[in-house]
Amino acid sequence: MKLPETVFNRAKAIRLALFDVDGVLTDGNIYIDNHGTEMKAFNTHDGHGIRLLLHYGIEVGVITGRASKALEYRMQDLQVRHVYQSCKDKFLAFQNLLSKLNLEEHQAAFVGDDIFDLQVMSRCGLAVAVANAHTIVKQHAHCETENSGGHGAAREVCELLLDAQGLLDTAISHNLR
Repeated sequence: MKLPETVFNRAKAIRLALFDVDGVLTDGNIYIDNHGTEMKAFNTHDGHGIRLLLHYGIEVGVITGRASKALEYRMQDLQVRHVYQSCKDKFLAFQNLLSKLNLEEHQAAFVGDDIFDLQVMSRCGLAVAVANAHTIVKQHAHCETENSGGHGAAREVCELLLDAQGLLDTAISHNLR
């Protein structure tokens, strides 16, 4: 992801990476079987990026308008502690989490894809739209991923944050041993 220096500078200050779910951590499709059970597909590369952020001390959370058992299981597996589901007001959840972590708005990044994400994206330090985001969301983002939601977009953001904070080379070399 080629970015202007202003975006890279914003990424240096990030202590909390927040993600929408449907359309960001997933491809936006919702699969429902004959018994009404909902299924979602999560990208393993995105998951590894999230684990890297947590390993290097960057908090991770999700704020989503829907509730899903699949999301609960995936976030438990990734050890993501900040999970806000069924949010009718994503900005309120954002404010609550900042207060809980004693962080300021400029220290948070939010990755979104639809107009419901604009409340948070308009106030956070780094607003990222995934490649398949709604046009209006792209217009209000500081940058856009090359990959679509559910197909490596979250990993791009994780690597951007690590790179801006001088941690990406360390993460890569640690895994070359």
